[in-house]
Amino acid sequence: MTAPALAPEVPTIVLEPTDDAPRRARRFLAERFAEWGIDDDYVGRLVVCELVTNAYRHGEGPIVVRVFRDESDGPVAVEVWDAGEGRPVIRAADQAATSGRGLLLMAQLVQAWGVRPLNEGGKVTWARLR
Repeated sequence: MTAPALAPEVPTIVLEPTDDAPRRARRFLAERFAEWGIDDDYVGRLVVCELVTNAYRHGEGPIVVRVFRDESDGPVAVEVWDAGEGRPVIRAADQAATSGRGLLLMAQLVQAWGVRPLNEGGKVTWARLR
């Protein structure tokens, strides 16, 4: 009799909601890309930084970051969980604003992105990289 195959563990890091969280998330993503032999991690670092920054500024509680491949050697997915109920939205372009363009930029660089609620409260904001 063969033992059942176990699903691979998804690389995960739990971050405190501090201004250091985006830097730690970028380093975490860069390490995963290096493990997978992916040389260009620029867009991935930008995406995880934006999602973690939003969770830090607008969410609640610890921030959970998961980085994984959707399929065998397929596109990389980034998920950022937080306990906040608010949902990120792309704002209309405001040339005078000093912030608020991150999601718009991110949305143009990824294959897809979205938000889904968690059963226990909070949300997961995700992005699938090209």
